Amino acid sequence: MKRSFKTSGALAATAAAALILSACGEAPDEAPETDESAPAAEEVDFKACVVSDDGGWNDQSFNQSAYAGLMNADEEFGIDHAEVESHSEDQFGPNVDSMVQQNCDIIFGVGFLLADAISEAAAANPETTFALIDEWVPEELENAKPLVFNTSEAAYLAGYVAAAVSETGVVGTWGGLQIPSVTVFMDGFADGVDRYNSDNDGDVELVGWDKDAQSGSFSGGFQDQNAGRTLTEQLLAQDADVIMPVAGASGVGAGPAIEEAEAKMIWVDSDGYESTEYGNIILTSVLKQITQATFDTIEEGVNGNFTAEPYVGTLENDGVGLAPFHDFEDEVPDEVKEKVEELREEIISGEIVVESVNAP
Repeated sequence: MKRSFKTSGALAATAAAALILSACGEAPDEAPETDESAPAAEEVDFKACVVSDDGGWNDQSFNQSAYAGLMNADEEFGIDHAEVESHSEDQFGPNVDSMVQQNCDIIFGVGFLLADAISEAAAANPETTFALIDEWVPEELENAKPLVFNTSEAAYLAGYVAAAVSETGVVGTWGGLQIPSVTVFMDGFADGVDRYNSDNDGDVELVGWDKDAQSGSFSGGFQDQNAGRTLTEQLLAQDADVIMPVAGASGVGAGPAIEEAEAKMIWVDSDGYESTEYGNIILTSVLKQITQATFDTIEEGVNGNFTAEPYVGTLENDGVGLAPFHDFEDEVPDEVKEKVEELREEIISGEIVVESVNAP
């Protein structure tokens, strides 16, 4: 059951571009670039720790975004930090416990799949604070904060754009796992395609997801790029020429297939134009400001202001959004850009309510 909540204050604009990470299976070797002329942050007695899901730090998506938030906070506040990368679901609990044993002041679990591990650890360690990205925690836990994102709002805009620029009249989406933090993107995307059709007497078809039936195509996880490529090829075979994978590192597998087909991709979580090697085919990205939300939550802890009040990212508070069109800026008609901005304002005002059973 969802807990009752109030949305927190607006997030600042994204603090830094996503990191380009290295060496699968290990934490990234490089922190964000720093200004060597700037004074070093004064060290404070605070330790922030992050546990990835099995997509790993180099997923060019939500795990990588959380790690970037940790490193930004490390640079800004001079805190201590630790991270551990999970390679399978049976490592979630032990990895969270290892962070507890390292006397972390706050421990982040990245992703829906860490919900049980974070909730159990929070209940067993009331003196430690926890945060969970992309899923709720039990309401009675006063030391655990959920960071969730209503990406259906931003995906609605992406679906409208995808339908508007499609040359075949077919667009597609597929996910990693059928969990709410994935299918909420797909629901919004479907509604955006429908809105384009309604506004323009169109008949653009969506393949890979049936919102009404809540059924579609899934790769089975967030790390199998071969499965991602296979699913993408299946949608391309159905004439889709704009495809949105919602699958972390598995989504990277869509890149080669889309590139070969001379189609377009919509990335999710981070701005894929900057975080992946496939910027030349990325029409736009549906953003979750995980980096900033992670940073802000650490800042609360450093300042002694941590609360378990949920953070819910929306278009209104800039917690979700649509990335620039980058290389496709000239290919998206001005009237489409104007309509997308109009739709954005209508969602913020409440004139449009993007409905999804998967929304936070």
